[in-house]
Amino acid sequence: MITNVHIDGFNRYYRALKDSLFRWLDLRKLAETLFPQDSINRVCYFTARLDVRPGNPNQPRRQLIYLRALATLPGFDAYYGVFRSGIKRRPLAEPAPGLPDYVLVRDSEEKGSDVNLATRLLVDGFNREYEHAVVVSNNADFAGAMRYVRDNLGLRVTLVNPNSRNSSPRELADAASYVKRLWKSHLRRSLLPDTLRDEIGTIRKPDGW
Repeated sequence: MITNVHIDGFNRYYRALKDSLFRWLDLRKLAETLFPQDSINRVCYFTARLDVRPGNPNQPRRQLIYLRALATLPGFDAYYGVFRSGIKRRPLAEPAPGLPDYVLVRDSEEKGSDVNLATRLLVDGFNREYEHAVVVSNNADFAGAMRYVRDNLGLRVTLVNPNSRNSSPRELADAASYVKRLWKSHLRRSLLPDTLRDEIGTIRKPDGW
């Protein structure tokens, strides 16, 4: 079965990888581990480039190293949203007497990745680029696009829940043909080698990964 895998990068990271030993993840190998009987056509990765933040100044550099490593994989495409940062006025949950009810907070929102994933899922389905679509996310916003691919295009859609502890939202699971859980055993078998090469030179796994 010809399969395209659509990975919600930030949802997958915060639900399955943050503070783990599996961040140096080979996404194509992961797809092959999850669906060993399928022919993996494309792995589509949806993310946004990080900006420098206080307390973690090396995070953007580590991300760029990882994106460069992923670019060496066959049949891999990355699609980028953007971060929009600014100062916003927010109410306090428990205001203290004599103090302001509102505070100014630095806010950063990722925009575009959800739209990019849903669009790619639908367009490639219309064009019959796959027989089986996989969505790796726990974001209920994808339910409508998944349901359309399943019910109107007649194609199989599997939801991979990246959260090993909690179930997927009901509306998301109901939109899938099948739901699969992402376990640590899948991640453990799907790591990149510590060192890779591309046309620029050597790529090394970041320290602590």
